Amino acid sequence: MPVDRGIIGTRTDAFTAVAERSRLRFFARATGQQDPVYTDLAAARAAGHRDLPVPPTFLFCLEMDNPDRGRFLADLGIDVRTVLHGGQRFEYHDTVCANEPLTLWTEVTDVLSKKGGALEFIVRATHVSRDGAPVATLTSTIVVRDPKAAR
Repeated sequence: MPVDRGIIGTRTDAFTAVAERSRLRFFARATGQQDPVYTDLAAARAAGHRDLPVPPTFLFCLEMDNPDRGRFLADLGIDVRTVLHGGQRFEYHDTVCANEPLTLWTEVTDVLSKKGGALEFIVRATHVSRDGAPVATLTSTIVVRDPKAAR
């Protein structure tokens, strides 16, 4: 089933999320961060941070906290069993720290088709802001596989 290019420019509702210290510490340990600024508040403050800084790629976890995250694909009629994660890129505009309320919303920026429609690529940008100022942009690509396409 081809993905309608008309979805380009559509966006999700904004939602608010907060990165709690305990969650940041867990993520830092799970991803092998060795720098104590990610786990020790005193070390973070000594390094000039307001609180524990968000480790690289952690904002993807907050993006997944969207209370309506499954609605996007469901509204397009896409079966989640045909979806693959095609890539992720992070662009940081400012440091993000623990306990800061962040606002996130996602927009579709492109739709591409490859292999004669066997693979559809949906490119999305998630915008993250703090007090209205942008702090990060997460760009992700969702690959939708057509199970009926010849292999």
